[in-house]
Amino acid sequence: MCFISKTGGRETFLGNRIPFRPAQVVNEDGSAAGRVEALELVTIGQRKGLGLPGGGPKQYVVDVDTPNARITVGDESKLFCTSVVVNNIVWSDAADAQRLRVNTDVLVQSSAHGAAISATVEVLGDAEVRLTWREPQRRIAPGQSVVLYEVTNSFVLAGGIACAN
Repeated sequence: MCFISKTGGRETFLGNRIPFRPAQVVNEDGSAAGRVEALELVTIGQRKGLGLPGGGPKQYVVDVDTPNARITVGDESKLFCTSVVVNNIVWSDAADAQRLRVNTDVLVQSSAHGAAISATVEVLGDAEVRLTWREPQRRIAPGQSVVLYEVTNSFVLAGGIACAN
């Protein structure tokens, strides 16, 4: 939703389509930390607009539990991981899915402004893969689009949607 800006932003875009629900913000130990008025506007890695008191260490959204309207905050180190499962994969060529069955090097991009990052891909099923990075990377928010490129970055292999870790 980060690309929506000229139409009033994601709050307007989503607000015209779905109801917003308030949510409790908690620390990793479960203690109350704040409250938000629109759970649907909060994403992994967010730092602002969480109703948190100032003056302490920086806190980031590390989990969004939509069914229970609960947002967990923690320190930045909790935002890093070494792999992500991507589903709803659409292959640019059906042969690519067969060729990339086990630990093939690819480039992965999940942000319009971010660089493509080297990873290995493991095909888990017809429309699902696991991407593994050599070094921990900032987590990709569930629902975020992910594009896989051939290692020379010359063509797209596939695209899909990041799952919750």
